[in-house]
Amino acid sequence: MNILSIQSHVAYGHAGNSAAVFPLQRIGVEVWPVHTVQFSNHSGYGAWRGPLMSADAIRQVVQGIEERGVLGKCDGVLSGYLGSPDIGEVMIDAVARVKCANPAARSCCDPVIGDTGRGIFVRQGVPEFIKSRMLPIADIVTPNQFELEYLAGRMISTMEDLVAAIDAVHARGPDVILVTSMRIDDTPAACIDLVVSDRIDRYRLRTPQLPITVGGTGDVMAALFFAHHLRSGSADQAMSLAASSVFGVLNRTAEASSNEMLLIEAQEELVNPSQIFAGKKI
Repeated sequence: MNILSIQSHVAYGHAGNSAAVFPLQRIGVEVWPVHTVQFSNHSGYGAWRGPLMSADAIRQVVQGIEERGVLGKCDGVLSGYLGSPDIGEVMIDAVARVKCANPAARSCCDPVIGDTGRGIFVRQGVPEFIKSRMLPIADIVTPNQFELEYLAGRMISTMEDLVAAIDAVHARGPDVILVTSMRIDDTPAACIDLVVSDRIDRYRLRTPQLPITVGGTGDVMAALFFAHHLRSGSADQAMSLAASSVFGVLNRTAEASSNEMLLIEAQEELVNPSQIFAGKKI
């Protein structure tokens, strides 16, 4: 399996491609990473250095891959952090190029917009671009609760709210929606929920909430979910495998009191999670 991954990249720690590429490789996926930024570290540290790649530079990299004649072997396009709307246009063009070469290919948009407590943390114009331009061409979208609320244009506090928000996003295009970091009125205080919907069925998966906050968790989740879904075609199974692996990595990270995910030290969790969490049909 081959996945074209167009995301940010950090030298220290794990975010964007530096969070997604190794887990995908570890489960046997060939990854073609294209970086939208080259930062020293993720923005959660409050300060960083490095350049934002220009839309033209990113376009040239994708074009060079196309010129190798391999886009027909690409099974999916994974897109993450957008530095600007014009980079989003490059991502949309990349999806079109891949699907032209391989109509069976799928696209997954991880709509990096913001998070509960932090609010919107991307540049002005990016959230609007994702909502209006990225959602319609995405087969799969992987928002957290804050991002789902933005994309659906409504707050979520109950299961009824959640279902309505998911339906609103389905109506914009994506066939599969994975919602991460969910907390609604019936979520126990010591737990966190994920919900997946494929227009036909919906499943909720619950794990203990670990006492850590590290960058890149959503990037790993989106990458693993996308790959497992491409392989199995099952949204429920893909959520179970991805969530179990991410929990295992984060559990090891919490035990070590590390400020960064221990993707290398805990890599066995990516292929053989210590604990399997299963979703329950809603």
